Amino acid sequence: MKHELAHYLSQTAKELQPSGIRKFFDLAASMEGVISLGVGEPDFITPWSIREATILSLEQGFTSYTANPGLLELREEITFYLERRFGVKYDPSNQVIVTIGASQAIDLAFRAILNHGDEVLIVEPAFVSYAPLVAIAGGNPVPVATSPENGFKVTAKQIEAAITEKTKAILLCSPNNPTGSTLTKADLVEIAAIIEKHDLLVVSDEIYAELCYDEDFTSVASIQGMYERTILINGFSKGFAMTGWRLGFLAGPTELVEVMLKIHQYTTMCAPHMLQHGAIEALRNTYPEVVSMRNSYRRRRNYVVQTLNQMGLGCHTPGGAFYVFPSIRSTGLSSEQFAEELLIQEKVAVVPGNVFGESGEGYIRCSYATSMPQLQEALKRMGRFLETKGVTGDPSPKKVNTH
Repeated sequence: MKHELAHYLSQTAKELQPSGIRKFFDLAASMEGVISLGVGEPDFITPWSIREATILSLEQGFTSYTANPGLLELREEITFYLERRFGVKYDPSNQVIVTIGASQAIDLAFRAILNHGDEVLIVEPAFVSYAPLVAIAGGNPVPVATSPENGFKVTAKQIEAAITEKTKAILLCSPNNPTGSTLTKADLVEIAAIIEKHDLLVVSDEIYAELCYDEDFTSVASIQGMYERTILINGFSKGFAMTGWRLGFLAGPTELVEVMLKIHQYTTMCAPHMLQHGAIEALRNTYPEVVSMRNSYRRRRNYVVQTLNQMGLGCHTPGGAFYVFPSIRSTGLSSEQFAEELLIQEKVAVVPGNVFGESGEGYIRCSYATSMPQLQEALKRMGRFLETKGVTGDPSPKKVNTH
């Protein structure tokens, strides 16, 4: 008789939905000649000096465990970086943990602060892992939908309307994945007033902080009254082109970090020793390359936004990250139908907007973290696809600076 194992499984784990992004990546990987605008990954290779520092650390035998929160030298560099770039000051001895990517840092934050039934407000459209990580930690994710009319930016009024007696925290991601929307200092001041009024915590995913194009990034932790309420999440993947290294970090009030460190000790031990040496080099000596990559992304963003609008797909100009989130409602297709048909007919992979929450339906996410020739060919194919759907370009498209 077949032995049934399903009843052994956690109910929470069984109810988790597979990543909607992976579905399209897997399908695209099975086809030849596909141009992917789906992967949220820089097309740049990690700067050489970072790789060289890591190779040298291996040659010198740095292959052991480090202290649980990471090398003190790296934690010191992280605090110098956060103060220099974003005006927030932390103690490297007890307020910083080096993690396995920003994703582990977010997981640690939720596990540390949530009791069963606590609610976390998640601004949508949102990265696909946020709600599942809240659920795994025993909490209830509560979506707060945004709209293109406000550039997909959440307002203090929307946040306050979603707060209940069970609300423990809000997760903010600015610049946002998938929309690229970016909260200004003025936006954050208004939101901070609501957070203080209702005595909430903030988990702030700032992984795209180095990819702001039109104005300087503002960390919510730098806003008056927010330092003691914020768990700051960042890392090396996006700004430093180090996705495969899986190195991130968190910073926050000592009392919260001490609890997250206990969880980290039991579940991970520490980040890989040799990779931490690469991260030290990244923070010390590669900022000019970060700026160069950011400038390249800005040019690509401007080109993609202008071209999509000319095609007839309304697209706001994102303030950061490396995604655009155009509307495909003019085609009459759902987000999944559009993504599937575009992939099959023209071999261009995009991500349907509905995987980022209900408010993402009617949109697609396109990453412009690929070369300009690839972007040009992908948009050419997309234009051909739109013609088969009877979508014509905007006769007076929004002007966008392409320089």
